[in-house]
Amino acid sequence: MMNAIQIKGAKENNLKNVSLSIPKNKLVVITGPSGSGKSTLAMDTLQRECQRQYMESMGMTTDSLSKPKVESINGLSPSISVGQHVTNRNPRSTVGTITDMYTFLRLIFEKLGERPCPHCQTIIIPYPDKESFDEESSGFKQVIHCPQCDNELEKFTRSHFSFNKPEGACDECSGLGKVVTIDINAVFNQELSLRDGAVSFWYESYREYQISTLMAAAKYYELAFNPTLPLKEYSHPLRDLLYFGAESEEFMVHFPDKKPPKTVSNGKFEGVLTGMWRRYREKDGQSSDAELFYEQTCQSCQGARLKQEILEVKVAGHSISDITRTSIEKLFTWLSDLQQNLKQEQLEMVETFLYDLTLKSARINNVGLGYLTLDRQTISLSGGEAQRLRLASILGSALTGVLYILDEPTAGLHPKDTAGLVSIMKELRDLGNTVLVIEHDIDVIKAADHVIDMGPGAGTNGGTVIGEGHWKDLLKQEQSITAPYLQENFFPSTQRRKGSGKYISIQNATKHNLKNVSVSFPLGCLTSVSGVSGSGKSSLVFDVLASGETKSSQNEAYEKITGFDEVSKLITVDQSPLGRMQRSNIATYTDAFTLMRNLFASLPKAKELELKPKDFSFNTPGGRCENCSGLGFVSINMHFLPDLEVQCPACRGRRFTEKILEVTYKNHTISSILDLTIEESLQLFKEQKKLAVTTKLLTEIGLGYLKWGQSVTTLSGGEGQRLKLSKELNKKSSGHTLYLLDEPSTGLHPSDVSRLLLLLNKLVDAGNTVIIVEHNIDLIKESDWVIDMGPDGGVKGGNIVAAGSPEEIANERASFTGAFLKGVTFA
Repeated sequence: MMNAIQIKGAKENNLKNVSLSIPKNKLVVITGPSGSGKSTLAMDTLQRECQRQYMESMGMTTDSLSKPKVESINGLSPSISVGQHVTNRNPRSTVGTITDMYTFLRLIFEKLGERPCPHCQTIIIPYPDKESFDEESSGFKQVIHCPQCDNELEKFTRSHFSFNKPEGACDECSGLGKVVTIDINAVFNQELSLRDGAVSFWYESYREYQISTLMAAAKYYELAFNPTLPLKEYSHPLRDLLYFGAESEEFMVHFPDKKPPKTVSNGKFEGVLTGMWRRYREKDGQSSDAELFYEQTCQSCQGARLKQEILEVKVAGHSISDITRTSIEKLFTWLSDLQQNLKQEQLEMVETFLYDLTLKSARINNVGLGYLTLDRQTISLSGGEAQRLRLASILGSALTGVLYILDEPTAGLHPKDTAGLVSIMKELRDLGNTVLVIEHDIDVIKAADHVIDMGPGAGTNGGTVIGEGHWKDLLKQEQSITAPYLQENFFPSTQRRKGSGKYISIQNATKHNLKNVSVSFPLGCLTSVSGVSGSGKSSLVFDVLASGETKSSQNEAYEKITGFDEVSKLITVDQSPLGRMQRSNIATYTDAFTLMRNLFASLPKAKELELKPKDFSFNTPGGRCENCSGLGFVSINMHFLPDLEVQCPACRGRRFTEKILEVTYKNHTISSILDLTIEESLQLFKEQKKLAVTTKLLTEIGLGYLKWGQSVTTLSGGEGQRLKLSKELNKKSSGHTLYLLDEPSTGLHPSDVSRLLLLLNKLVDAGNTVIIVEHNIDLIKESDWVIDMGPDGGVKGGNIVAAGSPEEIANERASFTGAFLKGVTFA
């Protein structure tokens, strides 16, 4: 049996005839700068061929899964890839539902749940462990029923404990735990008249139309209406007409015998609030006045999602909501105590469920996610958290002989937890598996049995194996960009900006696990918000600080935010996809394609053929190939398999008609330019001022390896963030902008982090403020100011541990971030 995976002649994407051996049953790291070919080698070549060969061995058709461009791969094992994508974005999906832990919990409550009557007797069974789940009592509560109670008790099934089923879901919020409400005070100014702008979002021309419609409705109902009268002086019926409209129940109670008008001219007025709700639902929460809506906890179930009678059912004195709201770390303790205190006949009913729940809890704790709660929405998880949850489930499979391919598992992980993750990967290895990890983290590289270093650069400058072996062997490779960082010869600057002397201040933030946090962010600085996973960083920056710009008078997340009047604009740059349309590519997203089309339309040949800029667009009819609608490929329906994309036979992938392709700029057609990398076009556009600026900037921030025609749907979160930022940098300055970034170093090689830092400093030096949520010590140590959250995750987090310069954080004993900064030598 082969003890290595042998790859020969890999030429997928930018790989340059790569041949190498990957040792089996080892922890192997593939590293190198962004765009060097790591993912192409691991995912597009190795993983795809594993899938293809597996399908063939099962006698399944592989027509839809093309063979990667490689001469041969021998010694393959069944493979499992674990990426960073949060695939389920349904608000009903939680940590409990995706791990099946909530299913087991529902089964336990079905078997053991008790709903006491007022005349039942309650006894307390002492805890064997005083540190257990319920800190307010000294033991489990158990109810002793009398015959009368037994007759009164209703039998609940597992469906009653599900917030996704009508039997259990709260009627008020339909099992979501939250309701959306309009901020009335932000919509209406009672001191003003309609003419003076009492309705905040009625712009001038729309305002006059609405006033005339309301006037017709008031006349129909014989109500006195004066558009110059302040709202506070409106009669009750007139106020209800304005708010809810002529056909609403709220208004019709005043005129029960009068039929509503049939037309607008006769007084069919919709109502301000009624119209807002209609648009909100039609636009799926994306209406133009959506900022006037806010979420609040459902008052009926208090966020528990379930009906009140379900919440009265207890196991060991706790409702199912109590359990889902506690951390998985504490859940593990509660389960252990429950098992010890159950009677034998009770234990036999739930022993299997208890065992599975306890095992799953232990695994999740082991991957550093013990701070999560079962009611945490899946959509709120970071890519790294979602990946580690998947890793935790894989550990229980006990499979051997498997090739696990992990895509940057340290993403979103504080350095404190890296050692724990490494031990998990080694555990997988020791079970007899091969663990192949795409990674930039220096600690993970140094922990590997074998390292493959790709490079030396990105795009066409990458695609080569620079070195392989033990990490110390890479130090001998002069071409390796990774090697210098393994030697740790890099020192941060101590030049800290003082800022403008002004601040944005938050008072008493309580979102998620934040514990009445009050903190100030200096303006005119680069600020890092650090802390272990789950410490409250994202809650503070994106759920609290970002919401302060709306100036809504209703907000459960904080008491007060001041200082936004010093900021002209807020831009949040997270890792969400740039778009879902394949037509959106690098050129169109950066607006460079508009400049390219104008350039081609200005050429003599284009004028001779009477071509306009729109003719050089692949998004509109005219010059594009209509067989593929300008995409360059056509899709073939594979029925029960995913659609297959093949090169368009009419234009041969060139997107345009022959007439358009007659026009060339320096021997390049508009089609061939889209196939160039950004870096390759530097010389081509050096005489085109605006295009040259964009091209140079994208190259400087490490995106030069991307092709102009590459779809934005294929970009990683880190690439997408840098592209968004570059677009902002290209705009003319419009005052002080506040940028909020979510772990911008994700997916970046240490050399690319340096380029990112260049970009962030440009933004700050241009008179703006940049606040980043970050774990990367290389970025944190270069910040002007650091706000460190913690001290730990979940219920143990939510506090400000320290705030100050990196040097000051390094000297804070309670800071985990400080401990890692302390190992840094400040020049």
